[in-house]
Amino acid sequence: MRRFLVILVGLVAAAPSRADSDVEHARYSVVASSGAIEIRDYAPHIVAETTVAGERGAAISEGFRRLAGYIFGDNPPQQKIAMTAPVGQEPESGNWKVRFTMPAEYSMANLPKPNNSEVKLAAAPGKRMAAIRFSGLAGDDALAENKAKLLDYVKQQGLSPKGEPQYAFYDPPWTLPWNRRNEVLVEIRRE
Repeated sequence: MRRFLVILVGLVAAAPSRADSDVEHARYSVVASSGAIEIRDYAPHIVAETTVAGERGAAISEGFRRLAGYIFGDNPPQQKIAMTAPVGQEPESGNWKVRFTMPAEYSMANLPKPNNSEVKLAAAPGKRMAAIRFSGLAGDDALAENKAKLLDYVKQQGLSPKGEPQYAFYDPPWTLPWNRRNEVLVEIRRE
């Protein structure tokens, strides 16, 4: 029995739990890559977003709750909207903006309006982003470490960042840490 449990635990630990692969991802094309870093061109898209005050961890939880309410039917027709990945987070004037990318099938004309006045819909233009991907828990230390690596790479490549770095989280909380996909991104000027 003990041997069976050891094998079972080993299989679970080795299995790639990619819950994010079941949802639509923000659309982009890779322009260049170097290890865990990519330069990406993102297509224009629509986001649902909300701004939350407070520390980063609490802000993403509250922002996620608001946005999940919207896509789970907190809108006038009580229409459900499919979950996408990633959940984005970025600093903004001492607060945190949290966003979901809306599925590509929607336009501003056919998305239901949120009931919650703190949830806004916005058209995001296409942009070029530098991104670093990492697994594990995305605590403040891991985010700071990867942010520093990304900004160092951007500087070494002679690229010009626009704005503050952002964070992207692809997996539900029950995903094993080594199977998680997290990213730090920064918009860069197209050269």
